[in-house]
Amino acid sequence: MSDSTPNQATDAALVPDNLKGLVADWSSDVQTFKVRWSKAMMWIFLLSDTFIFGSFLSSYMAVRLTTTVPWPDTSTVFALHVGGTEVPLLLIAIMTFILISSSGTMAMGVSAAYKKQRVKTGVLILLTALGGLAFVGMQAFEWTKLITEEGIRPWGNEYGAHQFGGFFFMITGFHGLHVSIGVIYLSIVAKRVFDGRYERSDDYQIVEVAGLYWHFVDLVWIFIFAFFYLW
Repeated sequence: MSDSTPNQATDAALVPDNLKGLVADWSSDVQTFKVRWSKAMMWIFLLSDTFIFGSFLSSYMAVRLTTTVPWPDTSTVFALHVGGTEVPLLLIAIMTFILISSSGTMAMGVSAAYKKQRVKTGVLILLTALGGLAFVGMQAFEWTKLITEEGIRPWGNEYGAHQFGGFFFMITGFHGLHVSIGVIYLSIVAKRVFDGRYERSDDYQIVEVAGLYWHFVDLVWIFIFAFFYLW
């Protein structure tokens, strides 16, 4: 035991001071590289989710480019009947507008949080959640219409390549699940904002973390919109 103590002291002296600080940060579960754990974990989650959505969309592209059967005409499949007239992509345009607008309210909510404007922050986050809820409701209506009226199924349809339904329901459903989780998440954050929880702790960091998640969901929808509805 007496011989190990000087050796340990010598080894510790050889470790650079900046490396000691890094080890201390990680071992004590505090900030590392000046980034909060909540934000770092959210970025890691979003990065992993990016690979998942990327693999889905890449598979969709590969199948669509290689299939010999004509792909369904999206302007016909996703047309909405208004006053006896079929309007192509009307419902999808409204859904996209709502989701992008909710991204704007979320950004304003984060800005208000940094200014410690509690009520304004809560209202903007709640508006964002309501926008997400409206989006999910419209998506449920779209799915119902496709299944009951257009005869689109995951295993086939009468408009063209049978793979269309499988990819559509899988990718839009996976995204819809993310939006639904986001609505619940934002509702919880909004309630805590109104209760003054973050004001008492003088820390609105969680609002920014929620904003990261919501902006990611909006960004993914832009790619889905382009791949499924415009291509």
